[in-house]
Amino acid sequence: MDKQENGLAEHQGLQSPARRKWLGAGAALGGSLLIGVHLPTRAEDRARNERPPETAVGHAATTMSNQAPGLAHNAFIRIDRDNTVTLIIHKVEMGQGTFTSMPMLLAEELEVDLAKVKLEQAPADNNLYSDPLLGGQVTGGSTSVRGAWEPLRQAGAKARTVLIAAAAQRWKVDPASCMARDGAVIHQASGRKLSYGELVDVASQLPLPEQVALKPASQFRLIGKPMKRLDSAAKVDGSAQFGIDVRLPGMLIATVAACPVPGGRLKSVDEAKAMAVPGVKRVLKIEGAVAVLGEHMWAAKQGLAAAAPTWDEGTNANLTTAMIVDDMAAASKSKPGAVARNDGNAQQAIAGGKRKIEAVYEAPFLAHATMEPMNCTVKVSKDRCDLWLGTQVPTIAQGAAAKLTGLPDERVQVHNHYIGGGFGRRLEADAVIQAVQFAKQMPDVPIKIVWTREEDVQHDMYRPYYYDRLAAALDEKGMPVAWSHKITGSSIMARFAPPLVKNGVDPDAVEGAKDVPYRIENVHVEYLRHEPPLPTAFWRGVGPTHNIFVVESFIDELAAAAGQDPVAYRRSLLDDGSRISRVMQLAAEKAGWGKPLAKVDGRRMGRGISTQFAFGSYLAQVAEVSVGADGDVRVHRVVCAIDCGQVVNPDTVVAQIESGVNFGITAALWNEITVDKGRVQQSNFNDYRMMRINEAPRIEVHIVKSNDKPGGIGEPGTSATAPALTNAIFAATGQRIRKLPVGEQLKKGA
Repeated sequence: MDKQENGLAEHQGLQSPARRKWLGAGAALGGSLLIGVHLPTRAEDRARNERPPETAVGHAATTMSNQAPGLAHNAFIRIDRDNTVTLIIHKVEMGQGTFTSMPMLLAEELEVDLAKVKLEQAPADNNLYSDPLLGGQVTGGSTSVRGAWEPLRQAGAKARTVLIAAAAQRWKVDPASCMARDGAVIHQASGRKLSYGELVDVASQLPLPEQVALKPASQFRLIGKPMKRLDSAAKVDGSAQFGIDVRLPGMLIATVAACPVPGGRLKSVDEAKAMAVPGVKRVLKIEGAVAVLGEHMWAAKQGLAAAAPTWDEGTNANLTTAMIVDDMAAASKSKPGAVARNDGNAQQAIAGGKRKIEAVYEAPFLAHATMEPMNCTVKVSKDRCDLWLGTQVPTIAQGAAAKLTGLPDERVQVHNHYIGGGFGRRLEADAVIQAVQFAKQMPDVPIKIVWTREEDVQHDMYRPYYYDRLAAALDEKGMPVAWSHKITGSSIMARFAPPLVKNGVDPDAVEGAKDVPYRIENVHVEYLRHEPPLPTAFWRGVGPTHNIFVVESFIDELAAAAGQDPVAYRRSLLDDGSRISRVMQLAAEKAGWGKPLAKVDGRRMGRGISTQFAFGSYLAQVAEVSVGADGDVRVHRVVCAIDCGQVVNPDTVVAQIESGVNFGITAALWNEITVDKGRVQQSNFNDYRMMRINEAPRIEVHIVKSNDKPGGIGEPGTSATAPALTNAIFAATGQRIRKLPVGEQLKKGA
C-alpha cells in the first residue's frame, strides 16, 4: 500500500462509527492519546455576541450552521509517546494566522510549549470535520478562532486533567498534589516528573472529565501575548508548500484558456501548431475551454498561444458594464425588493419630514487577485481521484470531483495546502471542476493546471456590483427620523447556500445595512436580487464591504446636511458607553480629531471616520488624506480602534487590520472590473493595480482590552476603510464620492 493509499485508509478508520464512539474520551491509537473536540453549533454560539447571529452584522455565515450535521468531533488532539502534540484541524492557513492562534488556545490549557504543537491538516470529510458555525468543512467568515475559543481550551484542560490523573495513578497520590507544566506532570511534594509521552498509555484508559475549570485571564501565559507565527520559518526558507508548488513523478503542467465571454463555447483550436511546440505533450478540450499540456509551464504557454483558440461567444458577445448597470438601475426603480427590516413607517416619515436627503451609491465588480493564481493538480485513476490544491472548502472540491468521476466521496482525497491568498475566491470549486474535466481525459497521469494571471483576473468570480438607493428625513435639529435603504445586486447565498435566503432576503447582501447601529425611529431596508451575466462570489469582508461604505457615507452626508461634526453627530445617535461608541471615540482621540492637519505640499487635507460592527468585532477608522490640484489622492495615515473581545495573539490582530486597511484602500482608490464586448477589460496588475510600498499609509491599531469572547478579525479591517477614506476626501474637497473606485473622479473635468 503506497503512502497516499495508506493515508486514505487511516482516514476511513477514523470515520468508522465504532471508532468515533470512543473519540469523545481519550483513546489509544498506535501509541497515542487521541481526543476528539466538538466545535460549537450556532445555538451553542448565541451567547458569543451582544445580538443574535441571525441579526448581527457579519454573521450571515454563522447561520449556515442550520444545515450542519449533528454533534460531531471536528478537531482532534493527538499526544504521542515521543511527547509530540498534534492538533488535527479542519481549518486552512491562508495568511490569517490561524495555524498559530489555534495552537495557542490548546497549548495554554494543556501546558505545553507552543513550539511543540504541530498542526496537521484534516482530510476532506463533512461528517468528521464539519464546522457547525458554517455548516461544513469551511474556512471563512472570520470564524476560525472565535469558533475554537472555548472548545480547544476545554480540550486542552481535559487532556491535562486526564494526564495528571494518569500520573497520580502511577504514583498512587492525590491528583490535587500534582501539576502540569511544559509538557510534563510534576508531583509538587516530591518533585517527581513524568512527561506526557510517558503517560499516554495509562491516560488513554481513563475517562475524560465532563467539566473542567478553565484558567482565568489573569493566569494566561500565552493568550493575549504577542507570538511569532509558527509558519514563518517554513515560508521564509521555502519549505512551506502551496498548491502551486506541487511536484509529482510523471506530472504534466497545463495552462488553459476559457472563453473570454461568459457562457461562450470553444469553437476551434489549431492542435497541430500547438503540438509542434517543443515540450508540448497534449491538447485537451472541454465545452468552454482548452488546455495545453507540456513538460513545463513555458512549453504549455507557448503551445496555448500557437493553438489560437476561437470561440462561439453566445448571447453575451455585446455585453458592457453600462448595460449591466443600466439594467440594475432600472430594476431598482421599478421592481419591489424583499423587506429585510421595517421599523415604524420610513416612507411616511420621509414624505412628511422637514428635510429629505436622497443619494445613489454604487460599488463595482471586484476581482480577488490572489497572489497565488488559481491552480489544481489532479490524478484520476479507475478507483480513486487525488486533488492537490489550496482550498477553503475541501469537501466542496471533493464533492465536485466525485460527481465528475462517478466515484464515492471517500475515494476522492483532497491534499490541502497553504493558500497564497483566499479572500473568498477559494470558497469556489470552478477551477477544480475544470481541472478534473481535463484530467479525466488522461487517466493515471497527474496533471497540474495553472491559470495565468490574465486567466485568473478575467475568469474570476467577482465581488458583486451593487446599486443602492437611500433616503432619509431630518427633523428641525438635523437629526434623522427616518432611513430608507434599497440594495440591488447579486445573491451569492442563493447559489452557495439557498436555504439561507428567507423570503427573498439574502442575509449576506444586507449585512451592515439591515443592522444600522444608529438610533433612528423609522428604518426600512429592502433587497432586490438582480443577477448579472458575470459570475459572483464572496470577497474579503462579504456584505459589509459594500454596505458599510454606503451606510457610513450616507450618515456622513446627513451630518454635513445638519452642519454638525461627523463624530459628534454619530455619538448622538449611539448608546452612551456602548462598545461601538467607545471604539469610535478612541479612534477619534488617537487620531487627534478636531485638530488641524499640517499641510503637505499645498495639498487639500481632510480626515474622515467610519464605524462598524461586523464578525463579532467593533471597529472604527479615521483616515487622513490629501488631494492634489490634479485630483490625485494620497492616504497618509489610518488610525484604527478595535474591540474584538479577548485577543489571542495581538500580533495577528494588528497584522490583519493592517492588511485589511491596505486591501480596502487599494479597492477604494483603483480597483474595478469592467466589461466591453462581453470581455473583462482588466488582465493583470498593470490595469488591475495593487498598492505600492511607497503608497502605503502609516497605520495605527489600538486594541481595546476586553475579556469578552473573541470576535473575528480577518475581514473587518477591509470594510471600514472605504468610507473613512471617502469621508476624508469630502472633508478635504467638499466632493462626495458615491461611486467606487475613486479613480479619476476628482480630476479636473471628470
